[in-house]
Amino acid sequence: MATYFISDLHLQPNRPELSHALASFMAEQGSQIDTLYILGDLFDAWIGDDYENAFIDSIKQLLHTASQAGTEVFLMPGNRDFLIGQDFARQTGCQLLSDPAVIDLYGARVLLMHGDLLCTQDVDYQKFRLMVRNQQWQQQLLEKSLPERLDIAQQLRSMSQEKTGSKEHEIMDIHQPEVESRMLANQVQMLIHGHTHRPAIHSITLKGLPATRIVLGDWVKELWYLRVDETGHELKRKPIPDTP
Repeated sequence: MATYFISDLHLQPNRPELSHALASFMAEQGSQIDTLYILGDLFDAWIGDDYENAFIDSIKQLLHTASQAGTEVFLMPGNRDFLIGQDFARQTGCQLLSDPAVIDLYGARVLLMHGDLLCTQDVDYQKFRLMVRNQQWQQQLLEKSLPERLDIAQQLRSMSQEKTGSKEHEIMDIHQPEVESRMLANQVQMLIHGHTHRPAIHSITLKGLPATRIVLGDWVKELWYLRVDETGHELKRKPIPDTP
């Protein structure tokens, strides 16, 4: 048995191969997964727990089945699905994680993040993040009708794509001093996050001691996951077929 970490699946109705990849992953690895951590952006967009359709129901059922089978599933909302709430958690058996969160991983303190908080050089995004994570802003949004929320989500997506296209990649990547600051503040030697879509295992030094930053990959073309057990960790990937 082992602990698995995934992030940035960006599940969406018009890409059924991603949902199929998740179902296949759970079927193939399920007997080995003691605990599963989903570190943000499970969905490409989420406008509220009251939004339902066949696609969403299928993902809920998949997570519920895993939970019922004995797998502990922890879910950290990301920058695309920050409106995921307790209703979704109850329906799926997932446990919601705050961002950041510190866990005990086989006797070691490990810091988990989605990763967008580490991109401090992107000042405009951090201001936007602060706004949309405000509880009052979220409540006002959730009080709107579903069609209104869908329109707002599309507007925000268009704005994000336009701004992202004009920014340098370095600005949107993590800021190393922020990484070190957060790891030191939380007294950890390992950080696991997603968001940047740049999967890698980075060896760093914190106050003269070796430390590790593990970046999870997105599921756009490949299925990335991190497997951790008492003997160590391994970042792995598999191709995602074009059709389910």
